[in-house]
Amino acid sequence: MTNRLRRVVGQVDAVGRMIENDQYCVDIMMQLSAATGALGKVGEIVLENHLKTCVAEVLEGGESTDREKKLEELIGLFRKYASVID
Repeated sequence: MTNRLRRVVGQVDAVGRMIENDQYCVDIMMQLSAATGALGKVGEIVLENHLKTCVAEVLEGGESTDREKKLEELIGLFRKYASVID
C-alpha cells in the first residue's frame, strides 16, 4: 500500500508541474483522473483491511453493543465514502 501512496504523490506532483508549465488542460485532467483512481484504490484496500481485521474481530467475539457500534461505524463509512470507492 505504501508503494501505491508513493505513486499517488508522484501523480499529484506531476499535476502540479503540468499546471506550472501551462500544459494542455486535457492532459492535466487525465493525470488528475489517474491520481483520483489510484487514491480510490488505496481507500478500497484500507476498507478491506478494516473489514478483515477490526470488524471481523468484533463480529466474531465482541459484545453485542460493540458489534452494533461497529456496524453503525461501517454504515457511516459507506455513506460518507461511497463515491470515493467504486
